[in-house]
Amino acid sequence: MSALTAPPQPQPQPSANGAPAAVAFHYTQTENFPTLLHQLRASLLVTTYQANKLLVVRAAGAGLSTLVRTFERPMGLAADGGRLAMGTQDQVWFLRNAPDIAPRVEPVGQHDACFLPRSCHVTGDIGVHELAWAAEELWVVNTRFSCLCTLHPDYSFVPRWRPPFITALAAEDRCHLNGLAMVDGQAKYVTALGETDTANGWRADKPRGGCLMEVSRGEVISRGLSMPHSPRWHDGRLWLLESGTSQLVLVDPATGRRQPVAELPGFARGLTLAGPYAFVGLSKIRPTSAMDGVPLANRREQLKCGVAVVDLRSGRVIALLEFQTAVEEIFDVQLLPGLRFPAVIGFQQETIQHTFVVPRVPPAP
Repeated sequence: MSALTAPPQPQPQPSANGAPAAVAFHYTQTENFPTLLHQLRASLLVTTYQANKLLVVRAAGAGLSTLVRTFERPMGLAADGGRLAMGTQDQVWFLRNAPDIAPRVEPVGQHDACFLPRSCHVTGDIGVHELAWAAEELWVVNTRFSCLCTLHPDYSFVPRWRPPFITALAAEDRCHLNGLAMVDGQAKYVTALGETDTANGWRADKPRGGCLMEVSRGEVISRGLSMPHSPRWHDGRLWLLESGTSQLVLVDPATGRRQPVAELPGFARGLTLAGPYAFVGLSKIRPTSAMDGVPLANRREQLKCGVAVVDLRSGRVIALLEFQTAVEEIFDVQLLPGLRFPAVIGFQQETIQHTFVVPRVPPAP
C-alpha cells in the first residue's frame, strides 16, 4: 500500500504558558482509501476525545479533504439520515443536515450536505461512550453509571437497563460498560470491561475480564475478552473489537464462540461496516493510560493512530488513514452513506452566527 501526504492544517493546542499554539495536523493515506470512499459513495466521521476534534473525512479526487471541528471530548457518534448525535464531556449534541445551505458553503458548489448544531442535552459528566438511534429515541451508553439510558428534557438521563450484576445506580464506573449494538431498532448487545460491582472494579483484570452481554435476557454470552469495544450487527452476524489484542472478532451469539478475523496495527476502538468492508479506529497507547497491562501494550512502540479498512472476506487490512501529528487516540468512526462531501458548521468561526434555517412560509393571500 503506497501512501499520500495531506497538506498540514494548523490546530490550536495549549502552549507552555496556557495560550493556544498552532500545531500542524499531518496525516497520510494509502492511495486506495479515497477510492473506497468513492466506491461506497460515503464520507467518514472520526471522533478523538484526546484532541477534542470531530474529523470529517471526504474523498477529493485522488486524495482526501479532512474538515476539523472542535468539541469538548467528543466520543460516541450516531448518524441516521439527516441527523447526527455526538456525545461530549457533559453534553449530547444534536446536529441536522440543512441541504439547502450546503451548496453555498465555501468552496461554493462542492458540498452535498451541511450539518448544523441544533440543540444539546446537558447530561453532566456521565462518561457517554457509544450512542445509537432507535426510531426517534437516542440510546446512550452511560459508562459512569454502568447503564444504558435515554434522554428526557426534565432529567440528566433516564436509566433504561443495567447489567444484572450491577446492584445500584452509582457514579462509580463499576464495569466500564462501553459498547452498544442495535438489532432491528432494539438495544441488543453490549460490551463491558468487567463483571464487577465495585467502583472501578474492572481495572483489576483488564487483560481478560471483558464480556459481551445480550440485553433483553441480561445474560453474558462471551467472557474472557481483552478490553472489548464496539459490538456491531452487520450482514446477519455479530462483530466486535477486542482492543487489548487489537483484533476484529466474529462472535456466535448462540454459543459465545469467537473467531478472529483480522489483526490491526493499533488499539482498535470504533467500528463501522459497509458491505464487505470494516472501518476500524486505531489508537496509540499513552504511558499512563488504562490500557497498560493488556497484551497489546507489549507492542506500544509499533502502534499507529488512524483508521484501517479491513476486507471482511480475506481478513486483510487493505487501506489505511494514519494521523502523524496532533491526534493519537480515536474513539468512534461512522460512515455517512450517500453523502460524499458533507460540511459541518462548528462554533470556532462566525459562520454559525450568520447561518439561519427557517421553514418555507407560504405567500400571503
